Amino acid sequence: MTTMTKRERLERTVRGEPVDRPAVALWRHWPVDDRDAAALAEAHVTFQQQFDFDVIKVTPSSSYCLEEWGVEDVYLGSEEGTFDYVRHPIQSADDWARLEVLDPRKGGLGRQLDCLALIRKQVGDEVPFIQTIFNPLSQVKNLVGGDQVGVHIRRHPEALVGALETITATTVAFVREALQTGMAGVFFAVQHASYALLSEEEYRIFGRPYDLQILEAAGAGWFNLLHLHGDEVMFDLLSDYPVQAVNWHDRETPPSLAEGLERFDGAVCGGLRQWETMVRGNPEAVRAEALEALEQTGGRRFILGTGCVTPIVTPTVNIRAARQAVEG
Repeated sequence: MTTMTKRERLERTVRGEPVDRPAVALWRHWPVDDRDAAALAEAHVTFQQQFDFDVIKVTPSSSYCLEEWGVEDVYLGSEEGTFDYVRHPIQSADDWARLEVLDPRKGGLGRQLDCLALIRKQVGDEVPFIQTIFNPLSQVKNLVGGDQVGVHIRRHPEALVGALETITATTVAFVREALQTGMAGVFFAVQHASYALLSEEEYRIFGRPYDLQILEAAGAGWFNLLHLHGDEVMFDLLSDYPVQAVNWHDRETPPSLAEGLERFDGAVCGGLRQWETMVRGNPEAVRAEALEALEQTGGRRFILGTGCVTPIVTPTVNIRAARQAVEG
């Protein structure tokens, strides 16, 4: 079969059509680099040049969309590459009313638009790239502190709804601006569609309506990927979201990749454990897990990747083994 472009391979994968090889994509955080648009763009492009993945998932720190609302975070050496929050601006329910819709061209949002423009300038049409968008409840978590989300849902629902509307309006505006850079779509990170955190009814009220507004805006792109973070995810509740692919911790929590294929119409992305295999394993273990994932899916509507972000301490040989696994 003739070698396909990355866009052709992804589009055919989503439709379940034959491809020249399975698609593959790994992504990681870039701590400290992500404080500067040019440095973050260079980090992503260099990583792509080294491993030749089918899509660049652009990964800023989670605070990029919250800086103008007053969060503060610091990098303390996390092996995953994430920052620790040291200031949450929401200290009481009254504080939610202080949030105002942000200008997406300023602050951390504006810096990220600059980063996307720089990536586009360097990769052109050759490599699709998608921007990480944290859904409104995920942004709420970092504004108020993770252990307080359920409290505010149950004790201060009206105040929280007002905040969710503001956050959603800001995020929609940013997505529309970001699409102008030529990105393929968004990596839509959902962290609270989990039975370990909320009930389905709570997510239907405080998650789903706002998610769908953002994904409607993202629909102008051609490759949007939903990430369901954590354990005991509400896969079926979100399986009708208008996205082309879904990624979750398939090795740690149901459903399996094979089950996901039966319950979602697009492509499934995963198959590799981020810690046990990618960090603590060796190339042989990576190849074995990748091959098992290919067997589960028959290589159909499948993108090889990790269930979540690849830790920054992952051995290079293991990343290379994942990339080579799809070559047959």
